[in-house]
Amino acid sequence: MATAIEFENISKQYRLGLVSTGTLSHDLNRFWQTKILRREDPYLKVGETNDRASKGSSDYVWALKDINFKVEQGDVVGIIGRNGAGKSTLLKLLSRVTAPTTGIIRAKGRIASLLEVGTGFHPEMTGRENIYMNGAIMGMTRAEISRKLDEIVDFSGCERYLDTPVKRYSSGMTVRLGFAIAAHLEPEILVVDEVLAVGDAEFQKKAIGKMQDVSKGEGRTVLFVSHNMGAVRNLCKTGIVLSQGQVAFSGSAEEAIGFYTSKDVVEKQTECIITKDKHLLKDNFSNEIEIRKVTLCNESSVIATDEPIEVELLLKNNGCKHKKCQYTVYILDDENQRIEAFLTDPIDIPTNKSEYNIRLKLKNHDLYKGIYTLRFLVGLRDFSTAVTNFDATTDVLSFEVKYLSKKEKLEYSVNSDWFRTIYRKNDSIDYEII
Repeated sequence: MATAIEFENISKQYRLGLVSTGTLSHDLNRFWQTKILRREDPYLKVGETNDRASKGSSDYVWALKDINFKVEQGDVVGIIGRNGAGKSTLLKLLSRVTAPTTGIIRAKGRIASLLEVGTGFHPEMTGRENIYMNGAIMGMTRAEISRKLDEIVDFSGCERYLDTPVKRYSSGMTVRLGFAIAAHLEPEILVVDEVLAVGDAEFQKKAIGKMQDVSKGEGRTVLFVSHNMGAVRNLCKTGIVLSQGQVAFSGSAEEAIGFYTSKDVVEKQTECIITKDKHLLKDNFSNEIEIRKVTLCNESSVIATDEPIEVELLLKNNGCKHKKCQYTVYILDDENQRIEAFLTDPIDIPTNKSEYNIRLKLKNHDLYKGIYTLRFLVGLRDFSTAVTNFDATTDVLSFEVKYLSKKEKLEYSVNSDWFRTIYRKNDSIDYEII
């Protein structure tokens, strides 16, 4: 099969700070060294690995470094990795939004890119005008665009706002129209970067189905960046894992997901101080009991299916009016779907101290092999009357289940925005006030 895209020794260097490209002195020095003295660019020697979490000694970082791979025509490639790994930079180079510092990209055919919400749209132009403008940029005639117009509008679901300026569209409507244009104007290569996460569940399902049709039925090539492992698994045949600007793994989509979720690419966090950004802030949370710190108490972050999960919460009593509260631990899988929830019975709140610890032991979870995260909620849940929520966290702890004790996989279903959570309580969770 013919090669649609080839990345050959691709690297991209950025300068940190307010000036991202260079200064006059740097440009003159680069010109003198490379053009007059015929030496290597001196600034290519000083770049550091792009680790966003640590402070380096150089003002230059490699967003991408020595990228080499080929994509066959009609293939659907999932590109995954942590934030800052270089995924978006890679697609911007392919889409010619920016140029590589070193290396060559070869692409066969027209490229349609959806890199972020509103890519390629003029906000003052209407949806209809933007459709024609995007088609013209891709080299299509007005007649060809008109032939596809009804199909694009119907897929986007934005017919009522077609003659309204795009600046008045919501982010979801903008993504709908942008994807519809990119997918229907017959590009040989379709590039999609995480923007589908903005759309609702119904549109995500339509978009993934359309990408499957584009690749399988029409033999077009798709590059798909997403943090949704379920979408990557369902859509992609091959996968590439980027880590700190380099290719860490290349293989089948299933193998790439397994590598990404099982290696140090995914950080396993066994302790977390609950800062402001870790609280799940909602209007109906009273904050009478506040979660201050959570800790995974197992000997290792790698546990067995039949091994209880032990966690400890540090809580602060902010003058709670209730005498009892309940503690809920949610378990989420690598697709960020909530699959289990452990709920205690109402427990007396200690009144002799403002801060206290509670240790929870989650038994009989029967989790399948994989990476999981935990989030917590403190409240009082009387399902016959009302629910009182005190505090909750985002995903704050993570662990890996590596050893199986049962053959059957835990089954759960996801339907649109709703999902079934398996609740376990009473005999499946023990507690101890410390």
